[in-house]
Formats: sequence, structure tokens, C-alpha cells
Amino acid sequence: MQQRLPSHLDPPIAFAHRGARAHAPENTIEAFSLARRLGTTGLESDVWVTSDDIAVLDHDGVVKRGIRRVPISTVERADLPAHIPTLSELYEACGTDFDLSLDVKDPAAYEPTATAIRAAGADAPGRTWLCDPDLAQLTERRSELSDFRLVHSTRLAKLDGPERHAARLVEHKIDAMNMHYTDWTGGLITMFHRFGVLAFSWDVQFEHQLENAIRMGADAVFSDHVDRMMDVFSREVGLASP
Repeated sequence: MQQRLPSHLDPPIAFAHRGARAHAPENTIEAFSLARRLGTTGLESDVWVTSDDIAVLDHDGVVKRGIRRVPISTVERADLPAHIPTLSELYEACGTDFDLSLDVKDPAAYEPTATAIRAAGADAPGRTWLCDPDLAQLTERRSELSDFRLVHSTRLAKLDGPERHAARLVEHKIDAMNMHYTDWTGGLITMFHRFGVLAFSWDVQFEHQLENAIRMGADAVFSDHVDRMMDVFSREVGLASP
């Protein structure tokens, strides 16, 4: 059994991946609201921008127009399917008392995303984790997003050395490293923590995976199965389930 190592965030964040997608249609207000009712402390989604500069939440970033599939960036908000929520609608439905992780899939979405989050309340940016696989993109935008938390999402095999990469994240003031749960070990998390970089673990679906991630010291986990995740958080970190 994995020895329990300390996380830097206490308690770690329990992110509902695309909302409670194991229990409701993903990336819908229904899924996000259900995740909050089940006790999750964080919500996760992918953010895109419409042709009229509205930040919306969807995974693929494409919608059907007749027999074609077209990018969301070419469609006005009013013409999107009703199930795709705007970022502002998420806050209207769920409030702001949660952490929000957003995969920014289109660089053009950064500005409208930041605008919508800042409009939600003064505390919202500091609880928002903007994730991008492109470290150069994060570095370029660090100064304009000084009130947000930035996260580099990648895989271990793509690094030119974990310790060197951790030092690079510190240099560019990137807050966290997000990798698949199979990439992390307790020793690797401890190393990133030594640099002051948080460790996020995604695709953590089963109870034994959730337990191991928490015991390795992960600062956040992402799961489709909110009920399982909250049961494990209740046992491992004392975070009460409703």
C-alpha cells in the first residue's frame, strides 16, 4: 500500500471531469450542478470561443450544421445547440464557491475566458486553473493572467527531464503540472513539490487509483465518477460527502 505523502493543497481538489459525466450528459449545466450536489470541490471542462467572442464549454469544439460539422469558432452563440453552456451560465447555475479547471483548446479563447471569469467575482480568477499543453502559450500569457493559476498539461514521456522541467515551470511562474495518473509516482510528486509546483492527476476513475493518487500527495485529481471520488476523499482526507 502506498505510504501517505503530504499534498501541498490541503485538502486536494476533487475535480469533476466535464461535470458528473458518469451520471449526466457531459459538459452540461445538469452535469455540473449534479457534481456540486455530490460534493465535488472542483469542476473541469474545455473552453472554446464563438464567432461573437463568447466563452463556451464543450469537449470537441465542433457542432453540426446540417450534414456538416463546423468549428464552434465559426458559429455565433445564439446558433449553438442549447445544451452547450457559456462560462457565464455555469457561474449563474453553480455560483463561484468551487475551483474551476479549464483546458483552453483555442488560444483565441483566453481573453473572453478571462473576461467572463473576472466578471463572476473578485475571487473567481484565483480559483481558476487554466490548462494548456503548450508551455510557450502559458509563458507568453503569464503577465496578462497574473490573477489566474496556470497549469502545464502534458505526459511524462514528452519531458526532457522532470527536474529540468520543474525548474522551467518555476522560472515561468507556472503553478502546476498536470499528467495522467500513470505518469506519477510518490517520488515524482515530491520532487515537483520541492520546486513549489503542484501535481495534478487526471483520468483517475477507480477507487484504488483515487486512493493511490491521494496517498502519493497529488494536489488535485480529475474523475468522471464523482460518487467514487467523494467516497475516497471522505476516507482519505476527511472531506465530507453530502
